[in-house]
Amino acid sequence: MERYDIVIVGAGPVGLLLSTCLARWGYKIKHVDNRPEPTPTGRADGIQPRSLELLRNMGLKRAIMAHDPARVYEVAFWDPAGSSGATAAAADDGADSSGKGNGDRGAGIVRTGTWASCPSFIDARYPFTTLLHQGLIERVFIADMEKNGVRIQRPWTITGFANDGRDAGYPVEVSLASVDGKQDETVRAKYLFSGEGARSFIREQLGVKIYHKDPIAHVWGVMDGVVRTDFPDIKMKCTIHSDSGSIMVIPRESNMVRLYIQIASSTDKDWNPRKTATPEEVQATAKRILKPYFIEWDHVEWYSVYPIGQGIAERYTLDERVFMGGDCCHTHSPKAGQGMNYAFLDAQNLAWKIHQVEAGFADRNVLLPTYESERRLAAENLLNFDAKYASLFSQRLPSAGEAGDPTENEFIRLFKESCELTSGYGVAYPGNVLNWGGAPSAPALSPSSRYAHLFLHQSSPPTSSSSETETKGPRASSLSPGYTLLRPGRILPSATATRITDANPVHLEQAIPLNGAWRVYIFCGSLSLSSTPTTTISSFTPPSRTASALSSLAAALARPSSILSRFAHPRGEAPPPHSAAALHTPLSRFLSFVAVVAAPRAAVAAAVAGKHGPGDAPPLPDLLARNPHHVYADDVGEGVAGGSSAASLGAAHRRMGLRPEMEGEGEEEGPGAAIVVVRPDGYVGCVVRLVEGEETAGALEEYFGGFVVGGLGGSGGRREEEKGDKARL
Repeated sequence: MERYDIVIVGAGPVGLLLSTCLARWGYKIKHVDNRPEPTPTGRADGIQPRSLELLRNMGLKRAIMAHDPARVYEVAFWDPAGSSGATAAAADDGADSSGKGNGDRGAGIVRTGTWASCPSFIDARYPFTTLLHQGLIERVFIADMEKNGVRIQRPWTITGFANDGRDAGYPVEVSLASVDGKQDETVRAKYLFSGEGARSFIREQLGVKIYHKDPIAHVWGVMDGVVRTDFPDIKMKCTIHSDSGSIMVIPRESNMVRLYIQIASSTDKDWNPRKTATPEEVQATAKRILKPYFIEWDHVEWYSVYPIGQGIAERYTLDERVFMGGDCCHTHSPKAGQGMNYAFLDAQNLAWKIHQVEAGFADRNVLLPTYESERRLAAENLLNFDAKYASLFSQRLPSAGEAGDPTENEFIRLFKESCELTSGYGVAYPGNVLNWGGAPSAPALSPSSRYAHLFLHQSSPPTSSSSETETKGPRASSLSPGYTLLRPGRILPSATATRITDANPVHLEQAIPLNGAWRVYIFCGSLSLSSTPTTTISSFTPPSRTASALSSLAAALARPSSILSRFAHPRGEAPPPHSAAALHTPLSRFLSFVAVVAAPRAAVAAAVAGKHGPGDAPPLPDLLARNPHHVYADDVGEGVAGGSSAASLGAAHRRMGLRPEMEGEGEEEGPGAAIVVVRPDGYVGCVVRLVEGEETAGALEEYFGGFVVGGLGGSGGRREEEKGDKARL
C-alpha cells in the first residue's frame, strides 16, 4: 500500500496553497480533485493586499500579475437620489446628480462619496485589491506544484477514511476513486486534509457540524461579462443602493466586470431562500437598480445565484491528523472579498506547523492544536463583520437627505471602520504558546516566567481612527519602558533597509521567503558605529553595550544544548553553496537570522569585514557576520537607500518601537535594541530585549521551549496548557 505524508482533497485555493508549500519543502503528497480541470471561469476573484504580500513571499506574485489583473485603489458609494443633500454630494464628487436630465430629482442613484480600498493608515506595500478569476490563480499554484513533482489526480474523489492507528507512522487510511467509478485505490498517510469546499465529504463523515449565525435573509446573483454602459464608475469598485435593490460592481481582467445583484429579500411577499433566477431576470433587475444609467451585456462568461449566510464549523480537526480548511470550515457572503484570502491563511498556518512537526522540531501535541484555535478565531471575527456588512448591503439605505450626512450612512461607516480587516492586516492571533506578550493570557506574562521582564509587549491597542499616527500607534520616542509598537500575533510591519553586500534596498518583512523556518530579526541599535559613512572603524573602543550583548548571545547559542545547536544542519549536510537554503538557512532549517544595524551601509560593511581597531571585539559576532547577505544597514530615509545623514538612520528600528539612539538598556531609557522573533508565516511571536549577559538567550530558550520537541529551559508545563480538551476519533 502506497504511503504519503499527506492526502489533500480539493484543488481550490486552500488545497493548492497547502500543497504548494509542502511540495516545496520535500513532502510526498497525494492530491485529488473531483473536477476534470481547474476552474474555467468565475468563483473567487479578489486578492487582498495582505494576500498579495504572502504570494510575493512565496515568489508567486509576478506570475499572478502577468495576467494583467484589474486593481482597485478606490471604492465609490452610490445611494438613492432624492434630496438637495444628495445633489450637493454628487456635484462635489463630480457625478451627474440630475437623474441624467430626466427631470425627476427623486429618481435613480447618485454617487455620495469615495474611499480608498486600502487607506494610507494601513501598513500595506500594495494598497489595492487585485482582481482576476480563480482559475488563473489556481494555474499559478499548479505550475509551481508540478515543478516540485506534484500533479493533481483528476477527476478523483474520496470515498472513505479512518484514523485506525494500524501503522503508527501513517495512521490514516484513505480510500479514493475516480469519479466515473472505474478505478479506485487505498493509501496510507500521516495526514488527511479537506479543501473540498462547503459540501465536504470529510466533514460530514467526521460528524462536524456547521453553525449558522442567522437565517438566510437575502438571495443574490453574480454575473461576469463584458458590458456596454454609461454608468461612470463601471471601472471602479462600487457599492450601489437604490430603491430597487443593491449592486456591487467589481472590475475584472480582460475588460470584464463582475456584478453582484440583489434578487430577493426576506421582506418580499413571495420570499423563498432557495429562489433561482435566469440570467435575463438578473440583468433586468440590474437595469432597474442602475437607473437612470443604462447597461447591456455583450457577453456573459459566468453566472450563479446564491443565498447569503454565515456558517462556521464547530471544529477544524478532531485528532490533529485529519484537518479541514477554507470553505469547508467557514462560509460567508462573497462581497467583502475574503473567502479565498482566508483560505490562503488557513493553508499557510497549517503548512508550516505540519512542517515543524514532521521535520522533528516541534511537539505535535503542542503545535498542531494551535491551527484550530488561531484560524477558527480569525474566521469568527470575519463572520461577525460579514453578517453586519451583508445585511446593510442588502437593505434599502436612506437617501442622502433622509440620512442627514450624505457621506456617512451606517454602511459607509462600517466599510471605513473595517478596512484593516478586509485588507488582511486585521488578523490578530491570541496570546498562546506561539504569541508571547500580545495579551494578558500570554505565557510570557505569567509570574512563573524567569524572563518576563525581557519580553516587550504592545504599547496600546490599535485605534480605528483614520489618522496615520493614531492608527499606527505612538512614536517610538513616546513609548513607556517595556513596550514596543509590535503586537505578538500580528503581522510584522513593513520596513526597509539597505543590504550591505550589494547596497540594494530590501523590504525586511520579505527578506526571508516562506521556507518553513523561524525568522529571528536582531535589531542591533547603532552599535556605536559612526553616523557618517566610512570604510573603516577607527573609534570602536570601548565596544558598545549592545555589541557585548550580541557577543553573549552568540556564545550562548553556540552551546551544544542551545536551540540553534540542537537543530543545526547535521555534519556534512549543510546546504549547497549558492542555493536559496545557503542564503536563508545556512546554520539550521529551523532558524533564519537577520541583523539590522542603525548605521550607514559602509560602516556596517566595515564592521562585518572585521575592519575594527586592534584588540577590539568585533561589533557583529560571527553568528551574524558569516552571512552578510542578511546583514542590513538601517539607513533608509524617506524611501531612499544609503542615506548619509544622521536623520536617515534608524527608521526601521523606530517602526518596531525601538530607539536606536539609546545605547543603554535602562528602564528609564527604553529599548534601543531587541530581537523580534517572527513565525514562519510572518506573524510576530515575541519581542525580547537585547541585554548584556545570558538573559536574552535564556528568554529565547524559554520561548522556544514552549513547543519544541523535548522542551527547553524547563518550560514543559505550558505544553499541557495548549492541549485543551480535544475529542478524539
